[in-house]
Amino acid sequence: MVTVEYDSVKKAYGETIAIEDIDLEVNDGEFTILLGPSGCGKTTTLRCLAGLTEPTSGTITLDDHDVTDVHPKNRNIAMVFQNFALYPHMTVRENIGYPLKVAGVDKTERQDRIDEVAETLEIPELLDRDIANLSGGQQQRVALGRAIIRRPAVFLMDEPLANLDAKLKISMRSRIKVLQREMDITTLYVTHDQEEAMSLGDKLVVMDKGSIQQIGTPDEVYHQPVNRFVAGFIGSPSMNFIEVTHSEGRIQAVDAPEAFDVSLDDTAASRYTGTEQMTLGVRPQYFTIHTEDTANAIEAVVKVTEPQGDEQIVELEAEDVSLTVVAPSTIDATRGDTVWLTLEDELVHGFDSETGERIGDPKEMVAATRASSSTESQP
Repeated sequence: MVTVEYDSVKKAYGETIAIEDIDLEVNDGEFTILLGPSGCGKTTTLRCLAGLTEPTSGTITLDDHDVTDVHPKNRNIAMVFQNFALYPHMTVRENIGYPLKVAGVDKTERQDRIDEVAETLEIPELLDRDIANLSGGQQQRVALGRAIIRRPAVFLMDEPLANLDAKLKISMRSRIKVLQREMDITTLYVTHDQEEAMSLGDKLVVMDKGSIQQIGTPDEVYHQPVNRFVAGFIGSPSMNFIEVTHSEGRIQAVDAPEAFDVSLDDTAASRYTGTEQMTLGVRPQYFTIHTEDTANAIEAVVKVTEPQGDEQIVELEAEDVSLTVVAPSTIDATRGDTVWLTLEDELVHGFDSETGERIGDPKEMVAATRASSSTESQP
């Protein structure tokens, strides 16, 4: 097992900067997710570690050994690609065992290790099949098997589930997580799917426009976003952002000063002392819908409801401000109804309207979130 470290890594293609100032440490046995929108530099970051892309500047080390200029085959790294990249003229057994064959491993040992990997991935009955006769999920397991049979020091995955259907994705990500835990291999995994990232990773590395925006656990990134980009990218449905004025704990929406006019409690208000205008961030789950006039509430009109089983997503308008709220399915609200929204104000976020940076101490928000969750779980 190894520790991976990027030190000021940059990759430029002429005047175009793909990634810049990538400083990242991945601990021994850790499952780290590179997460962000398409084109943000996730795959370039991964390929630099694999040796498939040469950094313009900076260094990459494996257990303090500089591998920046080391040939890919000498890095003891295995990679699984989005398109599986299996050999169609080979059987499953031949595909899985190919890296050992190239390495000159004895045939008997090779077959023993193929059988061992097949048992781990629960595909021993597929070993003599042709690749063309496998489903997408089966092909993905073969690709995983071909990577892990080498017993690499580092395991890289570049959106390995992107081509699978929704149900199979859930099944495969559970299998990948169990496999990584059992093998205890240092792993970097690229995805743009935040649900996938939140469920798999020990550590999330959120990227945008070639730079790292935030590094933290899934809990930290969700509850302590360092800026508006991270807050808006993490969470589904996305966080609501409202431009507001603030005075002594009272906030009013710039575009809906009469309908959106509420007071924060003292703890929440103290985070924004001295801030007169900001962008308020509220997750859809942190509104409560009331069907009767309620004190210190936002008056809004229902535009659309989307049933989601036990929950519903409600799109509303408060004057000229559009809001998205997640509510229990038991709330009876239909298009055109007037409702009132209260805030779990201890869980709201304030962002600088110009820089997008978060205002206030994030530790208070995490403590408030955990306290709220604990209260909700009590009978």
